[in-house]
Amino acid sequence: MSIAERYLKEQLSSEEFRRSYLEEKMKLDIEYRLEDLKKAIQKRKSPDELIERVENLEKLVMGA
Repeated sequence: MSIAERYLKEQLSSEEFRRSYLEEKMKLDIEYRLEDLKKAIQKRKSPDELIERVENLEKLVMGA
């Protein structure tokens, strides 16, 4: 286990850190999927494909 992995594991034992870490990870996941959706819209993807991406994003958000 590297120093970074050990440090992260140690930090994740803190409830406050774990909550903040997961919150930031969720924000990044949402930002990435929104950017992907925006690119799909710009490329004029099919309505079915766009709806699928929106539904996947909705699942991510609702599961948070």
